[in-house]
Amino acid sequence: MIKFDKVGKIYPNGTEALKDVSVEIEQGEFIAVIGLSGAGKSTLIRLVNKMHDVTSGTLIVNDTVVDETLKGKELRKFRRGIGMVFQSFNLIGRTTVIRNVLAARVAEIPWFRALLGLYSKEDKIIALDALNKLGILEKAYSRADQLSGGQMQRVALARTLAQNPKIILADEPVASLDPITATQVMKDFEKVNKEFNITVIANMHHVDMALKYARRVIGINSGEVIFDGPASLVDNDLLKRIYGRELSDDDIMEH
Repeated sequence: MIKFDKVGKIYPNGTEALKDVSVEIEQGEFIAVIGLSGAGKSTLIRLVNKMHDVTSGTLIVNDTVVDETLKGKELRKFRRGIGMVFQSFNLIGRTTVIRNVLAARVAEIPWFRALLGLYSKEDKIIALDALNKLGILEKAYSRADQLSGGQMQRVALARTLAQNPKIILADEPVASLDPITATQVMKDFEKVNKEFNITVIANMHHVDMALKYARRVIGINSGEVIFDGPASLVDNDLLKRIYGRELSDDDIMEH
C-alpha cells in the first residue's frame, strides 16, 4: 500500500509543488494522474520512489516510511520493488535489447559481475521471459537504437518487469508515441497490472487515454488533489475543475 498523509513538497527555488496531499493506494490498482503541466503530477509519482524528498507530512510505501532517514543500502533495497518508466525510454541505444533488460538485475549481483556484464543463466532467463511477456522476444538480440519508439517503450517496460516490482511508476509513458502505438503500450501496462497484480501509477497528459485504461483517476491542480475516484465518474464539469479551464482537443484526444 502507498499512503500519502498530508504530504507537501516545496522545491529549493520556493515552488510549492504539492500541498497537503492525502491519498491511499492499494496493491494492484491502475491509477492515472491528470492535470496541467506543472500541476504536481510528476512530483507526486517521483516522491514514491524518493527521486524527490517529501518536505512535510508522511509518505509510507509498503510499510517503509519514505523520509530523509531512508538512504544508502536501505534506499537501494527499497527501490528494487519500484519500477520506473519514462517518456524518453532511457535505453542504451548502442547495445542489445537483452542487455538493456539485464540492467534491471544489476542490484541482484556482485558489483564486479555487473561491471563486466557477467549475468547468470537465471538472470538471462528472467530478462527473456520479461520480453516474451510483452511480445517482443524476437528483438532480444537487436540493438536498441534499431527499434521503433513503441518497441523501445515495451523494452523499457520489460526492463522494469525484470526487477519483479510491486509498483510501476510511469511518467508520461506514451506522450511521444503515435496513437496506434500509444494504445498498444497502454494495453501492455493494463496487462502487467491485471496479470501480475502490479500497482501502476501513470502521469498522463491525454485525458481520453487516462480514462480508457485507468480504473482510478487522481486530478491535481496547483499541487492540490481536486478529484480522487473512479475514472467512470470523470465528466466535463470535473475536468474544468481539475484543469481550471475548458479543455482543448489536444488535451482530450489521445493524439
